[in-house]
Amino acid sequence: MRRRPRIISDNSTLSQHYHVLEQGDIICCRLRLKPGEDHLLLDLSRRGIIGVPSLSSQLCSRSKAFQTRLFSWAMVPATTVIYTMHDLLQAMAGYGQAGVSKVVVKLEGKNGGLGVFLYQSIEDVYSQSALGSIPYPYVMQPFVSDCRDLRVIVIGDYWEAYERSNPYNFRHNLHCGGAPTPVALSVEQQTLCRRIMAQGEFRSAHIDLMVTADGRNYFTEINLRGGLRGARISSEEYQQRLADLHERWCASLVEQAGATWEGKKKE
Repeated sequence: MRRRPRIISDNSTLSQHYHVLEQGDIICCRLRLKPGEDHLLLDLSRRGIIGVPSLSSQLCSRSKAFQTRLFSWAMVPATTVIYTMHDLLQAMAGYGQAGVSKVVVKLEGKNGGLGVFLYQSIEDVYSQSALGSIPYPYVMQPFVSDCRDLRVIVIGDYWEAYERSNPYNFRHNLHCGGAPTPVALSVEQQTLCRRIMAQGEFRSAHIDLMVTADGRNYFTEINLRGGLRGARISSEEYQQRLADLHERWCASLVEQAGATWEGKKKE
């Protein structure tokens, strides 16, 4: 029988044992990383450490730029990541040829609609970037009017969705004054969510979808966690379902390693 993988279930223990972790060991918690520490996820992945949630999903949750690089195929056409002024100049040429005027800019590390800005023209974005008012990297996309905003919550086999609407603000987030209404997802919308989660290695997620006036569905954002305001599920049920999902996930990983599962233990 192979050795039972080391199970790390909190960030304090992870910090203490970081350098002695071996291939197959499991970190069963979200990593609390400081800005600029995302490279630790690469190091852990390179060493064969397994994340629950997955290390890929944790990086994806932290970076709108990474999400755009992974899922641009599902986003509003011409959504792009701006890393430098050169990238912006290239985007300006493409947007100009496509007749795009208004654009939306999304900042890294901002949630709840607080890092989303509407510009009347891409020239305004250029001016603000040149003056250093918009930190790199950021995501830029054409503005879409008259669209619906759906929030989807998935925890294993539990699914629910609600629409967020705000007639006084293009940001529909509840934090920005939006109101929730439960909705039933179409087969197309569920399929889109499943594809996004599979590619990003998510088993639970908060997913935002945009539905245009002509019925097209676009992915806008995904996160491992988010507010439950507006959701049917209670905080207690949410936490229990999440804990059960992670417990089953860890047990499956240990079984695959040929060891005996004894439940999560702090080292």
